Amino acid sequence: MVRLPLKQNLSALLKRMQRPGVGIVLVSTASLLVVVSLVGVTAEKDSGARRPSLLDLLNDVGKDKDSGRTIEGEPPVPPKALSWSSPLARQCSGIDPSVRKRLLQRKRTLSEQRKTIPADPTNFGTRYRRNPWGQPLNPDPRVVVLHETVYSLGSALNTFQTPHPRDEDQVSYHTLIGLDGAIVDLVDPLQRAFGAGYSAFLGEWAVTNAKFKGSVNNFALHLSLETPKDGHDNDKRHSGYTPAQYDAMALVLDNWIERFGFQPAAITTHQHVDLGGVRADPRSFSWADLQIRLAALGKLCL
Repeated sequence: MVRLPLKQNLSALLKRMQRPGVGIVLVSTASLLVVVSLVGVTAEKDSGARRPSLLDLLNDVGKDKDSGRTIEGEPPVPPKALSWSSPLARQCSGIDPSVRKRLLQRKRTLSEQRKTIPADPTNFGTRYRRNPWGQPLNPDPRVVVLHETVYSLGSALNTFQTPHPRDEDQVSYHTLIGLDGAIVDLVDPLQRAFGAGYSAFLGEWAVTNAKFKGSVNNFALHLSLETPKDGHDNDKRHSGYTPAQYDAMALVLDNWIERFGFQPAAITTHQHVDLGGVRADPRSFSWADLQIRLAALGKLCL
């Protein structure tokens, strides 16, 4: 990606500094320097003392921007479909009444409980209806990719609110869920979050920039769980997520299923869709805990 001219960088900086709660950034005479926190996970990296950089963690996340031009030729062929057998099973009975009552009570006030903290516009984009070759794309959200933050919720929010002019630094999820069950929406589901780079689901991807390979971002919804403190590393496992997080996640998924009409079997993980073989999130995820809650909401008896 061509860097923005200094004048544009300074203009973006001035606008950024006018927002409440914006921290200090450093500007040199040659370029814009932004200090950010780290979000992401790679299980294959050595868990030494040095924390991986943003580029180590996110690699090519966000490298799927539309070039806005129609070009000649054919798009790259997506890889052979990787099988996905959903851990979520059909369930119409054996519902825990206490879980159902708790979730339905919270569902009635869900819109009031959700907090919106918009990601910086550089970190998300439009869902495209045509690829660079002029061929139609289906932008309808129809797969959910589950992630984890690796570091704190605040660290993730800082990253998403920081302008990233370079394609390779851009990243976002649609929704974050804190350890306490707080729901934070960052990108409108109708927009394209940059949650996965080189990726595909059941042999499908969308190429929106001829310079890069495809990803699921154009038709995916991205939901990320805040990682517990003992997971702020590259270990393969940690202590797991809280009951409050599973409650909140089930309610967000319930809302998305009702809104967009996809099947629960289309809920998958970053680890599964990643074609680079380095993602492992969300680590220590309990499909059984999600099963109990989605069944209680009536979403597994379809």
